[in-house]
Amino acid sequence: MAEHPNAELVRRGFQAFRRNPVALARLIAEDAVWRVPGANAMSGEYRGHAEIFPFLRRTTELTGGTYRAELRWVVADDERAVVLYRAAGERDDGRSLDIEQLLLLDVAGGRWTGITAVPLDPVAFDAFWA
Repeated sequence: MAEHPNAELVRRGFQAFRRNPVALARLIAEDAVWRVPGANAMSGEYRGHAEIFPFLRRTTELTGGTYRAELRWVVADDERAVVLYRAAGERDDGRSLDIEQLLLLDVAGGRWTGITAVPLDPVAFDAFWA
């Protein structure tokens, strides 16, 4: 059975995250909204490329380039994808993160239009990004 095209779209996005920001930009709609829950430096709602890409760069900056998002699995249909991934990284002050997270994606026209991050250990997530 072939994988749904939106699942493949997610796989391409995870491959592009660290290696090819231009390819990632092509996958995220210009007017997309990325939501991050919690009470920390990364929490908030980021609208459009002008806010989303500085937010993504900040994950690299705050972790000295150690932040990694390792795809575990993805399921998708014509309008949505649900992604489980391992998020890991280290901060200069010795804090470390190694948790599973979900991404809930809205997909339209072959692009991510809504992205909601859901850390499965919100206490660890907030402590790491505080």
